[in-house]
Amino acid sequence: MDIFLHILWNNVLPLSVIIGLGAFLHRMFTLDIKTLSKLNFYLFSPAIMFQLLYGTAISLGLLGNVLLFFTAFMLAQYAVTEAVVRLRGYDGGKRAAMRNSVLFYNSANYGIPINQLAFSGNPYTLSVQIIIMMMQSLVPNTYGIYSVNAHKADWRRIRNVILSMPVIYVIPVAFAMRGFHVPLPGFLDISIGYLANAFIGTALFTLGVQLGSMKGGIDRGLALDVGLSVLLRLVGGPLLAWGVVLVLGLDGMLASALIVSSAVPTSLSSVLLAVEFDNEQQFSSQTVLVSTILSIVTVTATIYLLRVG
Repeated sequence: MDIFLHILWNNVLPLSVIIGLGAFLHRMFTLDIKTLSKLNFYLFSPAIMFQLLYGTAISLGLLGNVLLFFTAFMLAQYAVTEAVVRLRGYDGGKRAAMRNSVLFYNSANYGIPINQLAFSGNPYTLSVQIIIMMMQSLVPNTYGIYSVNAHKADWRRIRNVILSMPVIYVIPVAFAMRGFHVPLPGFLDISIGYLANAFIGTALFTLGVQLGSMKGGIDRGLALDVGLSVLLRLVGGPLLAWGVVLVLGLDGMLASALIVSSAVPTSLSSVLLAVEFDNEQQFSSQTVLVSTILSIVTVTATIYLLRVG
């Protein structure tokens, strides 16, 4: 019960307040969601990624193990989701939205606090979560962009969009600067810090604006599809992660941190992609909202079953 209340009070309710403000202000003033989306993609997301990677010590051994897990886990998730997509007979846009809602999970503003809660601020498990967050930032900005555009644009245009994403350049730059001990000038450090701090609030606010733009609230016609997505993300995610760590022979704190990292709700990036590229916006918004609410129960159960914290 203590974990349940902690997640509700310190994770879900703060997120809900900002989402609610976005919905309220959009109803009042009809805000430009495209501008908010671009701020997230081109400014705030790259800033927080650089700040975390530049400021965190990560060993090559840990990096290799986490990347191996992440690759196997994503392939397993993709296979299961693809089976559901084919059984349901989704078209191009809906197929991409369903994949994104399961494959992309909230490893930043939800995953990092949950990691800190479950493992009592352990720096080792935090490093694990930051690597997962790095990949969960890179994949939506590459594969995610491809998936939502593949059915309506040619490869050359999609490639140009992907190459315009700052995150794919920020990651190697941050690693290189840390590896070669390149100091960051004080004024840049402060500026990046301000931008990084704006990421979570702006992303949540953007989700609220999208939800506020929906007519009549939750679309009952999407209930089954949203339910399948949430089931695959919140229940299928940690179960698949458990299977992957067993197959790879990972154990201890590393295995527990990886399983907890996989249990979090659908990422805001799925909504940002839907908004930016006009692809199944209502479905994407509702999966984030419903999975975030239900994660109070499922994440608590995952942490309890792992006997961590």
